[in-house]
Amino acid sequence: MVVTLSYLVVAAATAWGLLAAWLAWRDRLINDPLLLLAVLVEVGLIALAIVALTTFGRVDPAAEGATYLAYALSLPTVPPLVTLLAIREKTRWSVGACVLGAFAVAVMAARIAQIWNLHG
Repeated sequence: MVVTLSYLVVAAATAWGLLAAWLAWRDRLINDPLLLLAVLVEVGLIALAIVALTTFGRVDPAAEGATYLAYALSLPTVPPLVTLLAIREKTRWSVGACVLGAFAVAVMAARIAQIWNLHG
């Protein structure tokens, strides 16, 4: 379940990042579809954090248990913060921040799946 949920989050974050990159390239501001994707990513990250908390005992603490839990618990803060920055800032780089936030979410969610495959 952890791996499937992680890859669903990676797919949603990739879609979020691609739409944000397209908007940045077109010199557009944040819009409703981008907000919807950010909310979708956030819901997936909250679900991933809950699953990670319940499965934390099966990850070897000596190996990467702390990293697994830290990624899962810190990731849900990224989409709201980046989205608020994009709403507040009125330049092309506001959605550029969404691109970077989406990339960070995708990489860290993939890392959660990797840790689970190695030690879970």
